[in-house]
Amino acid sequence: MASGHIHDHSTILLGVPFGMVSAILLGWMPGLIAALAFLWGGLWFSPDLDTRSNALRRWGPLRFLWWPYRCLIPHRSIWSHGPLIGTTLRLMYVLVWMLIAVNVIPELSHPQVFQTIQNWIGQQPRQALALLIGLEASVWLHLIQDGDPLPTEWHRRRRQ
Repeated sequence: MASGHIHDHSTILLGVPFGMVSAILLGWMPGLIAALAFLWGGLWFSPDLDTRSNALRRWGPLRFLWWPYRCLIPHRSIWSHGPLIGTTLRLMYVLVWMLIAVNVIPELSHPQVFQTIQNWIGQQPRQALALLIGLEASVWLHLIQDGDPLPTEWHRRRRQ
């Protein structure tokens, strides 16, 4: 299992090459978005948000938002380290916090916020796809560096 420092260093080192490959396949703007999503995913949106990690510390004063997640999600479970599942769960988790913020802070309660996101996804599907691919690719890098890309629960099921 790699240390947080190794995860961070690898994410930074591979962000540009990943973006370049994405740019060749999807175009320059989606490539840039994929590279930024890869960096953000590896440094701030890591599967290790369920532990006291570098990624959690990077959230600064907002790290309290991840306390319920840390209490509910076991480390290296399918919910944190599961391919596609972990990223989807973290995205939904952030969306829930956004919904709470929109309902609590009147200045944020404009319906245009979510309408703008929905319009962007509909009008720019390549960029939206690049965002998701970048986030998921950073997770795969993390899982491969941990030595096994499958969560521990999957091994138990295979052995039975």
